[in-house]
Amino acid sequence: MRANIKRNEQRRIVIVGGGLGGLRLALSLRKTNYQVVLVDKNNYNQFPPLIYQVASAGLEPSNISFPFRRMFQNDRNFHFRMGEVLGVDTQEKAIQTTFGTVHYDDLVLAAGATTNFFGNRNLEQNTYPMKTVAESMQLRNTIFSRLEEAVCQTDEAEREALMTIAVVGGGPSGVEIAGVLAEMKRTVIHRDYPDLSARMHIYLINAGERLLAAMDPKLSAEAEKDLKEMGVHVRQNCMVTDYVGGQLVLKNGTRIPSKTVIWVSGIVANRLEGVPAESIGRGGRILTDRCCRVKDMEHVYAIGDQSLVEGDPQYPYGHPQLAQVAMQQADIVARNLTGMDCGQAPRPFVYRNLGTMATIGRKKAVAEIGKLRFGGLFAWLLWLVVHLRSILGVKNKTIVFLNWVWNYLYYKQSLRLILRPAKKPTDDW
Repeated sequence: MRANIKRNEQRRIVIVGGGLGGLRLALSLRKTNYQVVLVDKNNYNQFPPLIYQVASAGLEPSNISFPFRRMFQNDRNFHFRMGEVLGVDTQEKAIQTTFGTVHYDDLVLAAGATTNFFGNRNLEQNTYPMKTVAESMQLRNTIFSRLEEAVCQTDEAEREALMTIAVVGGGPSGVEIAGVLAEMKRTVIHRDYPDLSARMHIYLINAGERLLAAMDPKLSAEAEKDLKEMGVHVRQNCMVTDYVGGQLVLKNGTRIPSKTVIWVSGIVANRLEGVPAESIGRGGRILTDRCCRVKDMEHVYAIGDQSLVEGDPQYPYGHPQLAQVAMQQADIVARNLTGMDCGQAPRPFVYRNLGTMATIGRKKAVAEIGKLRFGGLFAWLLWLVVHLRSILGVKNKTIVFLNWVWNYLYYKQSLRLILRPAKKPTDDW
């Protein structure tokens, strides 16, 4: 079956994945003569840095999501198709998808990454990832369902497990969700669930020696200090090995009874059939040259979390899997694709580190920008401004800003709803 996209004389560029990198590339090519086809399993772009706020009922999913068709509704050269890519056929220059075959002149793989459970089925089946809006919604429902169960529970040990949330992973996602849960305990749980607030325990378990390992050690220490002051039980050098019988098992033999384990301990690149084995590097990432061209594949590029650029002496093991890397790679690929028509030589990708930030709680954050290292109120305000600017849509920016102001002043959000879609037997979604 062929996808219903009219073929014309234009050069067709197919982009697999509408994350921050894939969307940036599509936007960069919208005023060119190329026909751009974007394929994604969702019909919207999501803003990953704020997913944890959806999981903690600080924002609605629609506040950090934006439909692709809305962004390109007046662009005749743009086509969006919702579906999953099953494989790549380089001989035919086509991708196989759940809705049919799509041919390309140039293919850009930007399908991102998924949560890495390191092959442990117990962890995969019983813990909660926080990589997508859908996963954050499931986590939000779970957190508040556990609270409602705990209110009715008479067995003390069972209630303790229901009231214990364990966050596994000491990176920005782990620090941010642990911090916002601690804020929730202080400002929401004691008011909505007065009998439970003293019983709630939040653990942040990190396999490494310090939190936020990619940042300056002083900022790591400041983040740990802030979290401990907020009541989070921080455990360093503790590797999780399993989850058995409702208990999180650590390598040192410690067991933590918890019904809610949030797994943000690493990611692995999404795999696609048809990409040669020799083109796959560590973490399942697709190997590319400095121009983001996939190794041993013609007219195929890879950007973002899915790619691993070889040959950069500053990043011998690949660039960090961050949003700014994906967007900068999208810019260089767009420039090189358009430059080919003018006979220009392709430019290599050079990563410009614009800085790293992580928020911890109310007026608490850490930031590393160039040679500057700072935390506290100013870092928190800067974090708010940077992320507010990055959200798509004026309406979304306004709603998020008003939500943040309201939360700061009153902490009386009405988003703490347990919403589960009713599904009929005939539904296929």
